[in-house]
Amino acid sequence: MKTIAISCGDTNGVGLEILLKMHDCIASICQPLYCIDYLLLQKASQILNISIPKSLSPNLCLSPSAKIPPIDAGQITKESGAYSYASFILACKLCEEGKAYGVATLPIHKKAWNLAGIQELGHTEVLSKRYGKKAIMMLGCEKMFVALYSDHIPLKEVANKIQKDDLFDFFLALHANVHYPKYCVLGLNPHCGDNGIIGTEDFIIKEAIQKANTYFQKELFFLSTPDCAFIPQKREEFKIWIAMYHDIGLATLKALYFEESINVSLDIPILRSSVDHGVAYDIAYQNKADTKSYYNAIAFLVNHQKES
Repeated sequence: MKTIAISCGDTNGVGLEILLKMHDCIASICQPLYCIDYLLLQKASQILNISIPKSLSPNLCLSPSAKIPPIDAGQITKESGAYSYASFILACKLCEEGKAYGVATLPIHKKAWNLAGIQELGHTEVLSKRYGKKAIMMLGCEKMFVALYSDHIPLKEVANKIQKDDLFDFFLALHANVHYPKYCVLGLNPHCGDNGIIGTEDFIIKEAIQKANTYFQKELFFLSTPDCAFIPQKREEFKIWIAMYHDIGLATLKALYFEESINVSLDIPILRSSVDHGVAYDIAYQNKADTKSYYNAIAFLVNHQKES
Protein backbone atom coordinates (compact mmCIF):
# COMPACT_ATOMS: atom_id res chain seq x y z
CA MET A 1 0.00 0.00 0.00
CA LYS A 2 1.06 3.59 -0.60
CA THR A 3 2.31 5.64 2.33
CA ILE A 4 0.42 8.93 2.64
CA ALA A 5 1.70 11.77 4.82
CA ILE A 6 -1.19 13.49 6.59
CA SER A 7 -0.87 16.97 8.05
CA CYS A 8 -3.10 17.60 11.04
CA GLY A 9 -4.58 20.98 10.13
CA ASP A 10 -5.70 23.48 12.73
CA THR A 11 -5.91 21.68 16.05
CA ASN A 12 -8.81 23.87 17.23
CA GLY A 13 -11.03 22.81 14.33
CA VAL A 14 -12.60 19.56 13.15
CA GLY A 15 -9.43 18.02 11.72
CA LEU A 16 -8.46 15.80 14.64
CA GLU A 17 -12.02 14.51 15.01
CA ILE A 18 -11.98 13.47 11.35
CA LEU A 19 -8.54 11.90 11.69
CA LEU A 20 -9.53 9.78 14.68
CA LYS A 21 -12.90 8.72 13.29
CA MET A 22 -11.48 7.70 9.92
CA HIS A 23 -8.19 6.02 10.85
CA ASP A 24 -9.36 2.41 10.49
CA CYS A 25 -11.06 3.16 7.18
CA ILE A 26 -8.06 5.06 5.82
CA ALA A 27 -5.61 2.42 7.04
CA SER A 28 -7.46 -0.16 4.94
CA ILE A 29 -6.44 1.58 1.68
CA CYS A 30 -3.06 3.17 2.55
CA GLN A 31 -0.33 3.41 5.15
CA PRO A 32 -1.04 6.70 6.95
CA LEU A 33 1.83 8.65 8.44
CA TYR A 34 0.46 11.39 10.68
CA CYS A 35 2.43 14.59 11.12
CA ILE A 36 1.33 15.18 14.69
CA ASP A 37 2.51 14.42 18.21
CA TYR A 38 0.79 11.35 19.60
CA LEU A 39 0.25 13.25 22.86
CA LEU A 40 -1.88 15.80 21.00
CA LEU A 41 -4.02 13.03 19.54
CA GLN A 42 -4.51 11.67 23.05
CA LYS A 43 -5.73 15.07 24.25
CA ALA A 44 -8.14 15.36 21.33
CA SER A 45 -9.37 11.83 21.97
CA GLN A 46 -10.20 12.70 25.58
CA ILE A 47 -12.09 15.87 24.68
CA LEU A 48 -14.05 14.13 21.92
CA ASN A 49 -14.60 10.98 23.94
CA ILE A 50 -13.39 9.01 20.93
CA SER A 51 -11.00 6.17 21.67
CA ILE A 52 -7.77 6.17 19.71
CA PRO A 53 -8.00 3.19 17.32
CA LYS A 54 -5.82 0.29 18.43
CA SER A 55 -3.94 0.28 15.14
CA LEU A 56 -3.09 3.99 15.46
CA SER A 57 0.12 3.46 17.36
CA PRO A 58 2.68 6.14 18.28
CA ASN A 59 5.01 4.92 15.53
CA LEU A 60 2.53 6.25 12.95
CA CYS A 61 2.98 9.77 14.33
CA LEU A 62 5.90 12.10 13.64
CA SER A 63 6.45 15.26 15.67
CA PRO A 64 6.44 18.57 13.76
CA SER A 65 9.08 21.12 14.69
CA ALA A 66 6.69 23.27 16.72
CA LYS A 67 5.48 23.45 20.29
CA ILE A 68 2.41 21.34 21.03
CA PRO A 69 -0.48 23.83 21.27
CA PRO A 70 -3.26 23.72 23.82
CA ILE A 71 -6.58 22.68 22.33
CA ASP A 72 -8.90 25.68 22.42
CA ALA A 73 -11.92 24.50 20.47
CA GLY A 74 -13.23 26.96 17.91
CA GLN A 75 -10.64 29.64 18.60
CA ILE A 76 -8.12 31.30 16.29
CA THR A 77 -4.69 31.13 17.91
CA LYS A 78 -1.14 31.68 16.73
CA GLU A 79 -0.10 28.47 18.50
CA SER A 80 -2.46 26.32 16.44
CA GLY A 81 -1.38 28.23 13.33
CA ALA A 82 2.30 27.59 13.95
CA TYR A 83 1.70 23.91 14.65
CA SER A 84 -0.48 23.28 11.59
CA TYR A 85 2.12 24.98 9.39
CA ALA A 86 4.94 22.87 10.85
CA SER A 87 2.83 19.74 10.33
CA PHE A 88 2.34 20.64 6.67
CA ILE A 89 6.03 21.33 6.08
CA LEU A 90 6.92 17.98 7.67
CA ALA A 91 4.47 16.21 5.34
CA CYS A 92 6.06 17.92 2.33
CA LYS A 93 9.52 16.83 3.46
CA LEU A 94 8.39 13.22 3.77
CA CYS A 95 7.34 13.30 0.11
CA GLU A 96 10.54 15.03 -0.96
CA GLU A 97 12.59 12.34 0.78
CA GLY A 98 10.60 9.54 -0.87
CA LYS A 99 9.08 8.41 2.41
CA ALA A 100 5.51 9.15 1.27
CA TYR A 101 3.72 9.04 -2.07
CA GLY A 102 1.60 12.13 -1.46
CA VAL A 103 0.38 14.62 1.11
CA ALA A 104 -3.18 14.83 2.42
CA THR A 105 -4.00 17.99 4.34
CA LEU A 106 -6.67 18.59 6.94
CA PRO A 107 -8.04 22.16 7.10
CA ILE A 108 -6.00 25.09 8.37
CA HIS A 109 -7.15 28.56 9.36
CA LYS A 110 -5.48 31.29 7.32
CA LYS A 111 -5.76 33.90 10.07
CA ALA A 112 -4.10 31.53 12.55
CA TRP A 113 -1.19 31.20 10.10
CA ASN A 114 -1.06 34.96 9.81
CA LEU A 115 -0.95 35.38 13.59
CA ALA A 116 1.91 32.88 13.69
CA GLY A 117 3.92 35.10 11.32
CA ILE A 118 3.50 32.91 8.23
CA GLN A 119 3.57 35.06 5.10
CA GLU A 120 1.82 32.67 2.70
CA LEU A 121 -1.97 32.71 2.55
CA GLY A 122 -2.48 28.96 2.64
CA HIS A 123 -1.37 25.51 1.48
CA THR A 124 -1.34 26.28 -2.24
CA GLU A 125 0.73 29.43 -1.84
CA VAL A 126 3.28 27.60 0.32
CA LEU A 127 3.61 24.89 -2.31
CA SER A 128 4.06 27.39 -5.13
CA LYS A 129 6.78 29.24 -3.23
CA ARG A 130 8.50 26.08 -1.99
CA TYR A 131 8.78 24.51 -5.43
CA GLY A 132 9.30 27.65 -7.47
CA LYS A 133 6.28 27.23 -9.72
CA LYS A 134 2.60 27.99 -9.41
CA ALA A 135 0.59 24.98 -8.38
CA ILE A 136 -2.58 24.30 -10.34
CA MET A 137 -5.59 24.31 -8.03
CA MET A 138 -8.23 21.73 -8.93
CA LEU A 139 -11.30 20.99 -6.84
CA GLY A 140 -14.09 18.47 -7.11
CA CYS A 141 -15.00 14.83 -6.89
CA GLU A 142 -15.39 11.88 -9.25
CA LYS A 143 -18.54 13.44 -10.75
CA MET A 144 -17.08 16.89 -11.39
CA PHE A 145 -13.63 18.49 -11.18
CA VAL A 146 -12.97 22.20 -11.70
CA ALA A 147 -9.44 23.44 -12.45
CA LEU A 148 -8.75 27.11 -11.81
CA TYR A 149 -6.67 29.18 -14.23
CA SER A 150 -6.56 31.95 -11.61
CA ASP A 151 -7.43 31.28 -8.01
CA HIS A 152 -6.95 33.63 -5.06
CA ILE A 153 -6.63 36.98 -6.83
CA PRO A 154 -8.99 39.96 -6.92
CA LEU A 155 -11.66 39.77 -9.60
CA LYS A 156 -10.47 43.04 -11.13
CA GLU A 157 -7.12 41.41 -11.99
CA VAL A 158 -8.52 38.37 -13.82
CA ALA A 159 -9.07 39.95 -17.25
CA ASN A 160 -5.46 41.17 -17.52
CA LYS A 161 -4.18 37.75 -16.50
CA ILE A 162 -5.75 36.04 -19.52
CA GLN A 163 -2.88 35.73 -22.00
CA LYS A 164 -2.85 33.28 -24.91
CA ASP A 165 0.54 31.66 -24.25
CA ASP A 166 0.02 31.42 -20.49
CA LEU A 167 -3.38 29.83 -20.96
CA PHE A 168 -1.97 27.42 -23.55
CA ASP A 169 0.74 26.39 -21.06
CA PHE A 170 -1.94 25.90 -18.42
CA PHE A 171 -3.90 23.57 -20.72
CA LEU A 172 -0.80 21.48 -21.39
CA ALA A 173 0.18 21.28 -17.72
CA LEU A 174 -3.32 20.29 -16.65
CA HIS A 175 -3.54 17.55 -19.26
CA ALA A 176 -0.12 16.23 -18.23
CA ASN A 177 -1.37 15.83 -14.66
CA VAL A 178 -4.94 14.63 -15.16
CA HIS A 179 -5.96 12.87 -18.35
CA TYR A 180 -9.50 13.37 -19.53
CA PRO A 181 -10.97 12.81 -23.02
CA LYS A 182 -12.25 16.39 -23.13
CA TYR A 183 -12.23 19.59 -21.07
CA CYS A 184 -14.95 22.23 -20.84
CA VAL A 185 -13.37 25.71 -20.79
CA LEU A 186 -15.52 28.47 -19.32
CA GLY A 187 -15.40 31.84 -21.03
CA LEU A 188 -14.89 34.99 -19.02
CA ASN A 189 -17.67 37.31 -20.10
CA PRO A 190 -21.42 36.74 -20.40
CA HIS A 191 -22.15 34.80 -23.62
CA CYS A 192 -18.36 34.49 -24.13
CA GLY A 193 -18.34 38.18 -25.05
CA ASP A 194 -20.97 38.00 -27.80
CA ASN A 195 -18.31 38.30 -30.52
CA GLY A 196 -16.58 41.19 -28.80
CA ILE A 197 -19.66 43.21 -27.84
CA ILE A 198 -19.22 42.31 -24.13
CA GLY A 199 -15.43 42.19 -23.94
CA THR A 200 -12.63 40.73 -26.02
CA GLU A 201 -10.97 38.38 -23.53
CA ASP A 202 -12.91 35.40 -24.88
CA PHE A 203 -11.16 35.82 -28.25
CA ILE A 204 -7.89 35.14 -26.40
CA ILE A 205 -9.35 32.08 -24.67
CA LYS A 206 -10.57 30.73 -28.01
CA GLU A 207 -7.12 31.25 -29.58
CA ALA A 208 -5.45 29.38 -26.70
CA ILE A 209 -7.94 26.53 -27.13
CA GLN A 210 -7.25 26.33 -30.87
CA LYS A 211 -3.50 26.30 -30.21
CA ALA A 212 -3.85 23.48 -27.65
CA ASN A 213 -6.10 21.38 -29.88
CA THR A 214 -3.65 21.82 -32.75
CA TYR A 215 -0.79 20.79 -30.46
CA PHE A 216 -2.57 17.59 -29.41
CA GLN A 217 -3.90 17.03 -32.93
CA LYS A 218 -7.38 16.37 -31.59
CA GLU A 219 -10.29 18.22 -30.06
CA LEU A 220 -9.67 18.19 -26.31
CA PHE A 221 -10.68 21.66 -25.16
CA PHE A 222 -14.12 23.16 -25.80
CA LEU A 223 -15.26 26.71 -25.03
CA SER A 224 -18.57 27.20 -23.24
CA THR A 225 -20.51 30.21 -22.02
CA PRO A 226 -20.20 30.32 -18.22
CA ASP A 227 -23.95 30.48 -17.57
CA CYS A 228 -24.61 27.23 -19.48
CA ALA A 229 -21.42 25.32 -18.71
CA PHE A 230 -22.94 23.25 -15.90
CA ILE A 231 -26.38 22.46 -17.26
CA PRO A 232 -27.37 18.76 -17.02
CA GLN A 233 -26.44 18.02 -20.63
CA LYS A 234 -22.95 19.44 -20.10
CA ARG A 235 -22.53 17.40 -16.93
CA GLU A 236 -23.28 14.27 -18.92
CA GLU A 237 -20.73 15.25 -21.55
CA PHE A 238 -17.86 16.51 -19.36
CA LYS A 239 -16.21 15.53 -16.09
CA ILE A 240 -13.71 18.39 -15.84
CA TRP A 241 -14.14 22.12 -16.29
CA ILE A 242 -11.56 24.92 -16.52
CA ALA A 243 -12.58 28.22 -14.96
CA MET A 244 -10.87 31.54 -15.59
CA TYR A 245 -11.46 32.61 -12.00
CA HIS A 246 -12.32 31.18 -8.63
CA ASP A 247 -16.01 31.74 -8.01
CA ILE A 248 -17.37 31.13 -11.52
CA GLY A 249 -16.12 27.56 -11.27
CA LEU A 250 -16.53 26.76 -7.61
CA ALA A 251 -19.97 28.18 -6.87
CA THR A 252 -21.65 25.47 -8.94
CA LEU A 253 -19.30 22.73 -7.75
CA LYS A 254 -19.95 23.47 -4.10
CA ALA A 255 -23.68 23.84 -4.62
CA LEU A 256 -23.77 20.32 -6.07
CA TYR A 257 -21.00 18.41 -4.31
CA PHE A 258 -19.78 20.39 -1.29
CA GLU A 259 -19.53 17.45 1.11
CA GLU A 260 -17.76 15.20 -1.41
CA SER A 261 -15.29 17.63 -2.96
CA ILE A 262 -11.55 17.74 -2.44
CA ASN A 263 -8.82 20.26 -3.29
CA VAL A 264 -5.84 19.02 -5.31
CA SER A 265 -2.52 20.76 -6.05
CA LEU A 266 -1.04 19.77 -9.42
CA ASP A 267 2.04 20.46 -11.57
CA ILE A 268 4.51 20.61 -8.67
CA PRO A 269 7.12 18.02 -7.58
CA ILE A 270 4.85 16.48 -4.94
CA LEU A 271 1.20 15.43 -5.08
CA ARG A 272 -1.13 17.01 -2.55
CA SER A 273 -4.84 16.60 -1.91
CA SER A 274 -6.98 18.16 0.77
CA VAL A 275 -10.44 18.30 2.19
CA ASP A 276 -12.46 21.01 0.47
CA HIS A 277 -13.87 22.51 3.62
CA GLY A 278 -12.66 24.72 6.41
CA VAL A 279 -11.94 24.25 10.08
CA ALA A 280 -15.66 24.45 11.00
CA TYR A 281 -14.98 26.10 14.33
CA ASP A 282 -18.73 26.25 14.99
CA ILE A 283 -18.88 22.45 15.38
CA ALA A 284 -15.32 21.78 16.57
CA TYR A 285 -15.02 18.97 19.13
CA GLN A 286 -18.77 18.29 19.02
CA ASN A 287 -18.59 15.00 17.06
CA LYS A 288 -20.50 16.53 14.13
CA ALA A 289 -17.82 16.64 11.43
CA ASP A 290 -18.48 15.05 8.04
CA THR A 291 -15.75 12.72 6.78
CA LYS A 292 -16.61 12.25 3.07
CA SER A 293 -14.19 14.86 1.77
CA TYR A 294 -11.31 13.48 3.82
CA TYR A 295 -11.85 9.94 2.54
CA ASN A 296 -12.04 11.20 -1.04
CA ALA A 297 -8.82 13.18 -0.61
CA ILE A 298 -6.99 10.06 0.54
CA ALA A 299 -8.58 7.92 -2.17
CA PHE A 300 -7.45 10.37 -4.86
CA LEU A 301 -3.83 9.90 -3.78
CA VAL A 302 -4.20 6.14 -3.51
CA ASN A 303 -5.69 5.85 -7.00
CA HIS A 304 -3.41 8.41 -8.68
CA GLN A 305 -0.65 7.15 -10.94
CA LYS A 306 2.41 9.32 -11.50
CA GLU A 307 3.77 9.83 -14.97
CA SER A 308 6.60 7.44 -15.79
